[in-house]
Amino acid sequence: MTKAEIATTIAKNLLEIEAIKLRPSEPFKWSSGWNSPIYCDNRIALSFPEVRNFIKNCLVEEIKISFPEVEAIAGVATAGIPQGALVADALNLPFLYVRPTPKNHGMENLIEGKITPGQKVVLVEDLISTGGSSLKAAEAMQKSGFVIHGMVAIFTYNFETAAQNFDNANIILKTLCDYSSLISYCEYNKIFSKDEIASLNEWRKNPSIWKI
Repeated sequence: MTKAEIATTIAKNLLEIEAIKLRPSEPFKWSSGWNSPIYCDNRIALSFPEVRNFIKNCLVEEIKISFPEVEAIAGVATAGIPQGALVADALNLPFLYVRPTPKNHGMENLIEGKITPGQKVVLVEDLISTGGSSLKAAEAMQKSGFVIHGMVAIFTYNFETAAQNFDNANIILKTLCDYSSLISYCEYNKIFSKDEIASLNEWRKNPSIWKI
């Protein structure tokens, strides 16, 4: 499958299992205070074996193509952990995961798993918004001596700030599906009216001030 075909298939799957919900006329409220026509929870895909396996296989192939020298897989807590474990198992590679904050007892670990300085790692995420939490995990691994070869994710909102953040961090990001592909799928299949499609497109340009 081409990258475009993969993106279209994942957009279709995530909409059908309601991992992605689109409500251009009745927006969600994010914790940031933004109004949003989209809510994405890719963890739901874990409950659907066919969708789960398709995503896993696509992530595996992306890593093989883009990061062939990878030596370990790391999941970003929390949603990146199960996806990362599936990918690591398929590639027969060591697996670790990164907490958002150190554990407050025991060894107080921030990174769970065998720490091997110099090891080439690819991080797995489920969703990229601004990239802040994902890049924080990458920075934690770098401070522990890992070499970050890149990050793969299921879906991204296509925010310009995310692209800038990854560029500034000098970390390559590869995603299977994105907001533009999702809206193109909805437009082609006439899931929403022309006005609703226009509104959905406007949200991505200025999400902080978008209103219905």
